[in-house]
Amino acid sequence: MDQRVKPAPHEIRRARTDNPKTRERDLAAQLGISEAELVAAHCGDGVVRVEPRVNDLLTGLEAVGEVMALTRNESAVHEKIGVYDKVVTGNHNAMVLGENIDLRIFPKIWAHGFAVEKRDGDDIRRSLQFFDAAGEAVHKVHLRPGSNLYAYQKLVASLESSNQGPLVAISGPAAENEGEAAATTANLDDLRDRWSRLTDVHQFFGMLKTLKLSRRQAVRMVGQDYAWLLDNDAVRAMFNHAAAGEMPIMCFVGNRGCIQIHSGPVKSIKPMGPWINVLDETFHLHLRTDHIHEVWAVRKPTKDGHVTSLEVYDAVGNMIIQFFGKRHEGEGERDDWRFLAENLPRIPSPTAA
Repeated sequence: MDQRVKPAPHEIRRARTDNPKTRERDLAAQLGISEAELVAAHCGDGVVRVEPRVNDLLTGLEAVGEVMALTRNESAVHEKIGVYDKVVTGNHNAMVLGENIDLRIFPKIWAHGFAVEKRDGDDIRRSLQFFDAAGEAVHKVHLRPGSNLYAYQKLVASLESSNQGPLVAISGPAAENEGEAAATTANLDDLRDRWSRLTDVHQFFGMLKTLKLSRRQAVRMVGQDYAWLLDNDAVRAMFNHAAAGEMPIMCFVGNRGCIQIHSGPVKSIKPMGPWINVLDETFHLHLRTDHIHEVWAVRKPTKDGHVTSLEVYDAVGNMIIQFFGKRHEGEGERDDWRFLAENLPRIPSPTAA
C-alpha cells in the first residue's frame, strides 16, 4: 500500500502548472492521488463541483446538443460524438439510447462530479467529469463547437454543489472485482445446463451471480462448444476484417459506473505503439494491446439463435472490451460476423480457474 503523504491542493495546482501537457490521469498517478483529487484541487480556478445527480444530468444534457461522451477503463478509451437523447432515467440503472450516444449507467457508483473549464490558447474547453468513490473516472462529457453553451451553463448551475472546497473524500478501491472471484465450487454440469437454456444475452449476468462465478471463470469452465480461446492478436485481425468488409459491429467499453457502446461500421484503424486506435468521424477508440491477457470467443443461446461475442480480458480477469456483430432485438446474428468470429486464430484453452 502506498504510504506517501498526499500533496496539498496548492502543490497539486503547481504540479499541473509545471506539467501542462501531461494527461490528468497520468499526472495524478505520478502524484500518488486519484484523478478526482487532481480535479478537485482546482475548485474555484476553472472547476466547479457539481452533484452527481445522474437523472437530472441526463435529462439536462438533451438540451446541450452535440457533445463528445467518453467512458474508459484502465486499458481502453471509448469516445462518441452525438446527442444525449432517448434518455431512460432510473435510480439503479439509467440509459441513453440515442443513435450515437448509447450508455448503460449505474448511478449509485457516481460519487463526485465537476464542471471543468480549461484554456487552450484562445479557446476554452469545457467538460463535465464524474468519478466513483475511489476517485476513478466513470464518465466525461466534453462540449463541442456546436454545443448549446447557454443550456450547458444552466445545467451546471442547477447541479452546483454547496461544497466548493479543494479536497475530496476518497475511499479505497471497490472491494468487488469483476475479475477473479474466490475459488469456485460451481458445478460444470449446472453451468452448462443453465447456459444452454439462456434465451437472451442479458440473462448471462444473472446466471453468473447465481453460480457465484466471474465472467472469465465461466468462459474457462464451460467448454469449447460455448467458449474458445483466441490468439491475442485476434482483436487487431477482427478490426482489420470488419473495416475491409464494412461490417457493422458493436463495441462495449465500461467500468463499474458506466458502459458505452458503439454500433456501426469502423473504418480508420490506426495502430500506434501498443495502441490500436479507431479514428472515425463520430467514434474514437484507443485500446492498449499490451494489456490484453486473454481473448475469448463466446457463444450464447438466445431465442433468435446463438450470438457470438469477442471478450477481451486483462491479467487479473477484468473485461477490457467486448464486441458483437451489430444486431437488433428479434434478429438473428449476422452471417459475416459469425464467420469472422469462428475463424479467428485459436489457441489451446487453459484449464478452468
